[in-house]
Amino acid sequence: MSDVQLRNFLEIPYDELEEKNLEAKQKVERRTSEAELKDFYLGYLKKEKRLKAVTVCFTDIEGRFHMLDYDKKFLLDSYDNLTFDGSSIRGFSVVRESDLRLAIDWGSFRWLPSDVFGPGKVIVFGLIKDKDGKAYHSDMRGVLKTYLDHLHNAQGLSTNISVECEGFLFEGINAEQRFNSRDGFKLVSSGGYFNSLPKDPLKLFIDSFAEAQRALAFENEKDHPEVAPSQFELNYKYCDALLAADQLQLYKLVARQVAANMGLTACFLPKPIAGINGSGMHCNLSLAKNGKNIFWDAKGEENLSKPAWDFVDRLLNNANDICLIMNSSVNAYRRLDPHFEAPNQIKSSPVDRTSMIRIPIGNEKSARIEVRTVAPDSNPYLTFLSILRTGLDGPMTETITSEARRTRTRFLPGNIYDAARFFKGSTFISEMLGEENKEKFLERKLASADRCPRVLGTMVKTSEVIYHHEVTNQHLWAKF
Repeated sequence: MSDVQLRNFLEIPYDELEEKNLEAKQKVERRTSEAELKDFYLGYLKKEKRLKAVTVCFTDIEGRFHMLDYDKKFLLDSYDNLTFDGSSIRGFSVVRESDLRLAIDWGSFRWLPSDVFGPGKVIVFGLIKDKDGKAYHSDMRGVLKTYLDHLHNAQGLSTNISVECEGFLFEGINAEQRFNSRDGFKLVSSGGYFNSLPKDPLKLFIDSFAEAQRALAFENEKDHPEVAPSQFELNYKYCDALLAADQLQLYKLVARQVAANMGLTACFLPKPIAGINGSGMHCNLSLAKNGKNIFWDAKGEENLSKPAWDFVDRLLNNANDICLIMNSSVNAYRRLDPHFEAPNQIKSSPVDRTSMIRIPIGNEKSARIEVRTVAPDSNPYLTFLSILRTGLDGPMTETITSEARRTRTRFLPGNIYDAARFFKGSTFISEMLGEENKEKFLERKLASADRCPRVLGTMVKTSEVIYHHEVTNQHLWAKF
């Protein structure tokens, strides 16, 4: 047998990956022009012979992540005319207007760890266009990007978001697709908060996950097992809202692949096991102007400024209307249970973790609010858009006093049907998303809910798992 190496695809060491991806991230943070980014990365693709494919990804209206691999040579010739069938994506276009375009957002270009994604590949996020080349109205990533550009250009505002996304690690590959309510999920670890052994399967997973995340320039901060057994959380540096949403999609993708490499399943259902803490996606957020954190006020209540408290009050005032966006699955409403530190009370507090919004201890640099209500299976682009739009522009139907923020006992909806009712009746949601997107999103959520028992009960049902928007495929959905 010949010893000649037949394949010579790009594989970059993790330390070099981190350097390259940090540089790519910084280009965007410096607001490098799209034309300059495009020229740079097209030039790189032409020169690098060891690249075989470019993965172009996008997110549907529910938050499910989609990827297409384009041969590098084809992409170099056709990057301005990439198309796909939008009618095959739930919640996108109908059959009679199915063709959609993918425009490459060159600033999202990242080099990939080859042991997770395979050798010879890089990844970019796409912006969806209609057949005439206009921004597609149901592409929430594109809508968020446009809104952030508006905030920067019209008001000089920039966003800082860092998420704390929790998940579970279960035995077996595709544990969600094979779930049944009789057997449930099988935990890989019985350890809890901070105390898994160094060679525990959960800790080995976290270590491998953190390495890949670092290579992708997430700028890691800390990682650890969470409160529930076999639960994990990896934290990383705050960044612009669009980048934060992109990173969240990559976070879940990398977690799932690292777990699969170990014969396991990383799961982001909000409450996959009854009787223990569920998983949240706490969103830490602040706004800056001219590089200064405008949420900070050393003399303000809890050291927050008036603009920050106005932002909080608008979120509290419109909490029911946006609840379906932040908790967009049947399973999410199991998590909103006050027995497990669940943030289901429409109030703010510096200490009470059952509050929808917590005010962490901070300083001039780190002052922020923490929106604790968000579930990890929400669409991050739609969620960040709704939090920002609501906090800045949401209607105020009542004046909320400092005392009322802390003590009133209003609760978020306890099931998806009540959340859908508030969402449907909201004129603000119509203004924010447009009627068509509002109807599309509501239709998808109710279609999923109608496949599940109306009463949650104490047992996680098979249907709420296998018909979940991040779990099911088109074939399984159609078999209902």
